[in-house]
Amino acid sequence: MIGKAALLEAIAGKNRGLLATDSQKQAILATIAQLEDRNPTPRPIEALDLLDGDWRLIYTTSRGILSIDQVPFLQLGQVYQSIRAPEAKLYNIAELIGLPFVETIVSIGARFKPVSERRVDVKFERSVIGLQRLIGYQTPDRFIEQLESGQKLAAIDFSVENRDQEGWLDITYLDADLRIGRGNEGSVFVLTKG
Repeated sequence: MIGKAALLEAIAGKNRGLLATDSQKQAILATIAQLEDRNPTPRPIEALDLLDGDWRLIYTTSRGILSIDQVPFLQLGQVYQSIRAPEAKLYNIAELIGLPFVETIVSIGARFKPVSERRVDVKFERSVIGLQRLIGYQTPDRFIEQLESGQKLAAIDFSVENRDQEGWLDITYLDADLRIGRGNEGSVFVLTKG
């Protein structure tokens, strides 16, 4: 698919958007819009088998995510959005890397509720921040198993009950290994699976 290949080429080497110039950002957004027009999954919220899984962020305009890279002595590693579609849950997981022994995980868990064929309302419920070594972090899937088991983690672990921690997400493109979403704060997310 020419549009998909063009998008992957446009975002290559941009470190999820951290290294993109303003003109590159505009070109990437135009390529994203063209690909969204050719979405092969017209009702993405109903395509649970495609949605489910661990998605790795490859590009975003989200200031919230990109600003994590400004933390002293740490830099943004991989960022995942893990969707557990049958349970209507999602987990945003950011790996922070840098100085030895201080590699960190920042995670927020949420429930989502479909409100249209492509939009979900998202309510954030739990945040976990901890050192990867102390919590035994290996993979997003294993980390989510730890969270779901009720296991007490050696981390900052708290409930999110603020109404400001709600939002929505439109899934504007979905196939077997690429997902594009647009959030309520105007951010664009491009993720890959597999």
